[in-house]
Amino acid sequence: MKQTYIRLATVEDAAVISLLARITFDQTFGHLFTDRQDLMDYFDRTFSVPKIESSLGRDSNLFWLAFHDQLPVGYAKLKLDSPTPFLPRDQVCQLQKIYVLKDFLSLKIGFQLQEILLQTAIDKGYTYTWLSVLHSNERAIRFYEKTGFSKLGTHGYSIGQEDFTFFAMGREINPSRASDGPN
Repeated sequence: MKQTYIRLATVEDAAVISLLARITFDQTFGHLFTDRQDLMDYFDRTFSVPKIESSLGRDSNLFWLAFHDQLPVGYAKLKLDSPTPFLPRDQVCQLQKIYVLKDFLSLKIGFQLQEILLQTAIDKGYTYTWLSVLHSNERAIRFYEKTGFSKLGTHGYSIGQEDFTFFAMGREINPSRASDGPN
């Protein structure tokens, strides 16, 4: 029987995360680029092995890898202490990345990754979390809305010649602690 498991990533996993990041980003957003070189330049800046190694080495970043039948099929990143103007509160973290290879989406690995990220955030004392999602990525927006996220606002981001609009979405993750601290 094929099994799915998820584990915390280490610096030694940087090459696997780098490759998964490039493939999943291309599967999700590659069709939006009129100049393929803009996408390749973005990959080199954002998903190079040294860049991922550096990110893995920071205490404020936690990565997980998802495997199915021993193959790496997805990854996720939680950024601790990540304030945003959309959620002006203390104890805020960011679900920065949840990506799964297209052929494995039906296995609900994204949901499993999100549950691990949220539980880790709760265990570390965070009360709110947020994320950014492309405004036209309806599948992802539905996924996040089903798991309690709501739209907080919009922001832009540019890659090469392309300008994108994102929804910032957020949710309370630890209501008992949220009422204890300052807002």
